[in-house]
Amino acid sequence: MNLTINYVNHRSMARQDIPRQHDILYVIASQSDPYGLAIKGELEKYYENEINHGRLYPNLDEVVDKGLVEKGQLDRRTNYYAITDEGEQIIEDRRELESQYID
Repeated sequence: MNLTINYVNHRSMARQDIPRQHDILYVIASQSDPYGLAIKGELEKYYENEINHGRLYPNLDEVVDKGLVEKGQLDRRTNYYAITDEGEQIIEDRRELESQYID
């Protein structure tokens, strides 16, 4: 039996235009109340590809609905996002998990 293992660059997932929710949490936690387009810009830099608005905002709404992020209004057209204590705990839990497997 011939087994072939293909290694995929994690950033290549951006080709699917779907930002991963933990990446969204990291971006929001690293900034002071970023607005949607600022989050989009940071994710595009990381993924080295354009992020579709239709994929980003449903993911932002989902992390808000889960209580990981708070959403507020800067003005009538612009929302800001802030990490919650629960969102911070998710990041910490993720770091602990990674540290178990990565030195």
